[in-house]
Amino acid sequence: MIDLPKDKQLILFDGVCNLCNTSVQYVIKHDSKDKFKFAALQSAIGQDIINTYNIDTAKTDSILLFSHDNGLSTKSTAALKIANQLGFPRNLMSVFFIIPTFIRNWVYDYIAKNRYKWYGKKDACMIPTPELKAKFLD
Repeated sequence: MIDLPKDKQLILFDGVCNLCNTSVQYVIKHDSKDKFKFAALQSAIGQDIINTYNIDTAKTDSILLFSHDNGLSTKSTAALKIANQLGFPRNLMSVFFIIPTFIRNWVYDYIAKNRYKWYGKKDACMIPTPELKAKFLD
């Protein structure tokens, strides 16, 4: 069972990806209603969700959004659902839901495939500061 408070959503991200880490920092900064918790895909809880939902990490390896109420969202759907909850003007990104998922995911996959080349990669997962530690699950 995933140890996540009922009123929270869990963002799982690639802990060694610079783009992903920057995105997590952005979400933390704009999560004024404290809706999100975070965990690296490489963490124990990340691996638990990957196994529970039979995620093929060769096809989905950069962002997942989990909540007890809504289950698991992946790729562009996860990114847009997150943006939608970050308030104005970020919530305007939800207009992209009108684009068919296969097109959104094609763009998403292209960026995800090139993220290490374009943005770099860390040797190890990000370690949150003591102030941010409460937002992360192990």
